[in-house]
Amino acid sequence: MKKHLIAAGILASFALTAHADLTLTVSSWLPPSHTLSQTQAKWCDDVAKATSNRVKCNILPKAVVPPPRTFDAVRDGLADVAYNVHGYTPGRYLLTQMAELPFGGDNPVATSVAYQRIHEKYLAKVDEHRGLKVLAVFTHGPGMVFNTKRPINSIADMQGLKFRVGGGMVNEVGKALGANVTLKPAPASYELISSGVMDGLFFPAESIESFKLEKLIRHRTDFPGGLYNTSFAFVMNPATWNKISKADQAVIEKLSGEAAARSFGLGWDRVDRRGKAFMQANGVQSIMASKAFVAEVGSKTSALEKKWIAAAKAKGLKNAEQVLKEYRAEVAKLQ
Repeated sequence: MKKHLIAAGILASFALTAHADLTLTVSSWLPPSHTLSQTQAKWCDDVAKATSNRVKCNILPKAVVPPPRTFDAVRDGLADVAYNVHGYTPGRYLLTQMAELPFGGDNPVATSVAYQRIHEKYLAKVDEHRGLKVLAVFTHGPGMVFNTKRPINSIADMQGLKFRVGGGMVNEVGKALGANVTLKPAPASYELISSGVMDGLFFPAESIESFKLEKLIRHRTDFPGGLYNTSFAFVMNPATWNKISKADQAVIEKLSGEAAARSFGLGWDRVDRRGKAFMQANGVQSIMASKAFVAEVGSKTSALEKKWIAAAKAKGLKNAEQVLKEYRAEVAKLQ
């Protein structure tokens, strides 16, 4: 009888160990050198260390699907963990556009942490991310206007040029300005510009170096607070999450949420700073949008805020004005 009990105990121990140890399949549609891939890899390293390798990552050498299908790939179990741009799946995510409105913030750490706090407090309850475990939300750095043709310091200067955008609110901003904009994933940028299909892009500072555009792009216009920001989510498959022990879930939660949002923001701030120096070294001409241009943009895009508030209310965020006000207050406090 004693032998049977010992054997049963060993089997139970094996079962617990098998349940506890888990390797996460992690996908990235950007190269390992990109700040998003590096931040995701750091999160994986931190999780492995904090769980004594009970939960670790297998980072795939290439993405399991093209960028627009990333959220679906995680939901369907093709990958366990990934990040993606909300705007790559048009029409699915509306509340997330709060963080993308014009002049939202100059510092991606501030906008990312503020966004994560507001998401946890308000947006998550509406459950736009059904089928996904949200580890964190965050933004990239302030969006700028780049092109191959001429300096841009008015809406009139944008006319006749074709711009690549990443979807979401930035698409609406472009249309409000009367610009010719087309939604394409970021990795397609070099081909679009080098072939002349597009004349310019709406991008943060780091992207010119990341996508090797420095020999093509000649002009950049900055805006105080950014012309826009892009919203991202860092997500996990819920069934995979449920395989992790409660103790390890608690550990991973501490490394996710605001901690992960801050990590993504810090990474982006670092490469944005480097990107500005890189552009200067490569002769990209830079101007800060004049007060008149900023006012012109503000006038043309002011309706987007009202439209977002109305749509957010219709989707279930009844206090949308207060939520937006609180988000902006958090950004101001953190910058």
